[in-house]
Amino acid sequence: MGPMFMHSRFNDVSRRYRIGAAVVVSLAGVTLAGLATPVLDAHAATTVGLGTADSYVVLGGQSVTNTGFSVLAGDLGVHPGSSITGFPPGIVVGGTTHRTDGHAGQAQTDLTLAYDAAAGQTSNAASPPDLGGQKLVGGVYASSSAAELTGTLTLDAAGDPGTVWIFQIKSELTTAKDSVVLLANGALACNVFWQVGSSATLGTSSEFVGTIMALTSVTVNTGAAIEGRALARNGSVTLDDNTFTDPRCTAGEPVVPGTPAVPGTPAVPGTPAVPGTPTAPPASPVDTVDTGAVSVPASDESTVSGGRLAETGVDSTTLLFAGAISGVGGIVLLVLATRRGVTRRA
Repeated sequence: MGPMFMHSRFNDVSRRYRIGAAVVVSLAGVTLAGLATPVLDAHAATTVGLGTADSYVVLGGQSVTNTGFSVLAGDLGVHPGSSITGFPPGIVVGGTTHRTDGHAGQAQTDLTLAYDAAAGQTSNAASPPDLGGQKLVGGVYASSSAAELTGTLTLDAAGDPGTVWIFQIKSELTTAKDSVVLLANGALACNVFWQVGSSATLGTSSEFVGTIMALTSVTVNTGAAIEGRALARNGSVTLDDNTFTDPRCTAGEPVVPGTPAVPGTPAVPGTPAVPGTPTAPPASPVDTVDTGAVSVPASDESTVSGGRLAETGVDSTTLLFAGAISGVGGIVLLVLATRRGVTRRA
């Protein structure tokens, strides 16, 4: 075998090894890229002022309809329509109901200004059709048509609690069953805004974060939990056994509906004690119901691998019925309907 033949064979084998190594490196790169969570960049967003609409967690244009034991930790209102149904069994905790009054009217005016302000911010990042699986830094994300969310969307503040996200959605927003919006690295619900050019629909048992400002309507399906607001300019808000947590930054920790201490039982640490019931003179039965607001601390937190899961949802929905019975002191009956709502933070 001559030297020329040996040299040629060596070069051929060497070339094959180089090609094979290049293919392996290339495939490894594709695999690693596929495993990486995409991080998109956008213009720095500025917060959206809500004015008097800031205190509302649910605001409808024509009506608000509820089914089941929904709990609203903030104001409930409608304007210019007048229909609010399903309260009770739904309750408003830590807020007030405004039906076609001046406060609700001003809130609708301020909502329109906020909607326009969010729509007017400049974006250089196109929102993907499906937000599920995305990890997004703060910014303005624009969708040229409808947007949906399946799985988990992570909003990463990178340690800056002032980071703002604005989602400009030209038509509908739809989230799937069990979908999640996850707040990470200091992100706050008060800084997340969804400007929706048509209507929004939140899936069954989904966990949503932020203020929805819909031109038409908002539908929140069974068991969905929201740290934020459902605000509809022209249409209706439809609820079904949902939990709304107050997202306001200035309020410190989110206001979470819960169970007050029961008179005659020991006070739970961290829960305001309820004074004993004073003796009342005999009176005829009173046929009234008082579902006044109560304020309790958030429930305990549990730590999970890779992050913190904050159980800021409702462990007990409280329906409080007060009555005085003839010949006996005032008696308070608490009826507790157990339910659950969760907001996740990484």
